[in-house]
Parts: sequence; structure tokens; C-alpha cells
Amino acid sequence: MADESIQDGDGGRGGDGDGIRTFPFPVDLSLLGVGVQVGPMGAGSGWHAHAPLHRVHRIDFHIVMLFTGGPVRHMVDFAEYEAAAGDLLWIRPGQVHRFAPEGEYRGTVLTMQPGFLPRATVEATGLYRYDLPPLLRPDPARLAALTAALDQLRREYEDATTLPLSLHTAVLRHTLSAFLLRLAHLAASSAHAARQGRADAPGDSTFTLFRDAVERGFATNHSVSAYADALGYSRRTLVRAVRAATGQTPKGFIDKRVVLEAKRLLAHTEMPIGRVGAAVGFPDAANFSKFFQQHTDQTPAAFRAELR
Repeated sequence: MADESIQDGDGGRGGDGDGIRTFPFPVDLSLLGVGVQVGPMGAGSGWHAHAPLHRVHRIDFHIVMLFTGGPVRHMVDFAEYEAAAGDLLWIRPGQVHRFAPEGEYRGTVLTMQPGFLPRATVEATGLYRYDLPPLLRPDPARLAALTAALDQLRREYEDATTLPLSLHTAVLRHTLSAFLLRLAHLAASSAHAARQGRADAPGDSTFTLFRDAVERGFATNHSVSAYADALGYSRRTLVRAVRAATGQTPKGFIDKRVVLEAKRLLAHTEMPIGRVGAAVGFPDAANFSKFFQQHTDQTPAAFRAELR
């Protein structure tokens, strides 16, 4: 995907014991060791020699790709996205993804280490809004603004001599924040356009808390009432907020996250099906198989076999 200036030279590590390789942010290859990199996309190996483009893997950092060529097909969490010139692809930490080996990736890529930005900026930019679409298609005016902001960030990143490291890092944080605020607005606008006619923002903070709680607890907690109690909301309030933000019920949102993780483990690890079920909150293998088939119209074994 990228030339050696934005590849990982330290190797991958296991993904929470699930067998999916997770590759860390390559701090040693970043200019001055700061937690962000900006550079050209190009042909070659992936983040590491053991993770070529066509191999499914996770990353523990953010990737934003702004394409100047294409089309390129890219898989993110079992959905195929086709990106062309002028499109952006935003991949978040923990998402399973795969580069298309036949695709020619051209443009600029930004990688960012979690923790590089302060929490207030993280919240304002929706860095962990996994409910938002990875593929973004800005109109010409927004594309021009995003391109200019990314070009400015790249210039600041490459200027490693005119400022002391502390000031250089501070400037990068501010410049990165400006780019991400534009990107976040585009992502939120795109999601809103896709759900026209649904209720709007009043329940957004409620949904954000629910979404984060599900991300932390989906492997053991599938109960809407338990999440509502833990967050201090009535079940009815939670239902309204989740419907407004996603068009789904809270139970549907939880089940969708559980199914996604089960698919990840079935497709990309050799874990026995019973262990996969236990990993997503089903100690009984029969109950897991019934749940999975209800949501996918396939048994776990059939889904795995189809991908092998």
C-alpha cells in the first residue's frame, strides 16, 4: 500500500489472542518519532513483510487514504469498497481489512497513533465512530478543502528542522486536528444523508455512550436492559437514541457487533467454532450456531468453509 516511509518495520503481534495479526503504528519510521505520518501511497509490501497486501490483518492506528487514482477495491470488516480518484477511505483501529493485490493505490496516506491527539479533539472528530462509513465521497468544494488541509499537514510533517521538537509536535497536532475536523464533518454528513427522514441529533450523546459501552462489553453482555441500567437511561430513551443515530434497535446494534466479531474469528483464525462462540458471549456452541444462522442465513461452519 505504502512506500517504506509509512510501513511497519517492527513486525506484527497477535490480535488479543484471536489469531488475527495486529500491526502497531511504526513509530521508528516516523520523522522524529512523532505519532503521525503523511506520505505518498505506492506499490509494494504492506505494513510488514509478513502482511502482504492481500492478507487480512488489523492495525492499532488510524489510516486515512485520499485517492488520486483508481478504482481500487478494499475490504473493511467484510464489506468491499471501491475507491476512485477524489474518494477517501478511513480505517479505524481494530478493523479487519485487506488491500486488493491487483489494485494500484495512488494518492496520499495519513497514519495516526492513538493518543497523539488530546481527548477533547478525539471526541470532536469522532475518531472512534465505528458506525460511520469508511468510504467517503466529498463534493468538489469539500475535496479541495480536505486536499489543501492534508497538503499542509504533509508540509508540516516533513519540515523537521525549523522548529524544536516540542513545537513541531504541537503544530502537527493543530494541523492534524483541522484536517480531521473537516473529515469528521464529511463523515457525519454522509451518514446523515444516508438516513434522511430519521430523527436527528438530540440523542447523539446517548448513542455515543451506548456505542462505546457495547464496544467494551459485547463479548459478554448482550442485554439492552443491562446497558441501559449501566448508563443510567431508561430502555425507552436508549431505543429512541439508537434508532435516531442508526435506524436500528439497540438489540439489533448489539447483535450486529457480535456477528461482525464472530465473522472475523471464523474467517481469519483457526479457532474451533465452540471457542469462537465463547469468545463472543455464547458458552453453548449450539446457541451460538443458532444465533449466527439467524443473522446470516448460514451456519458458522458453512460461513467458514465458503471463505476457505
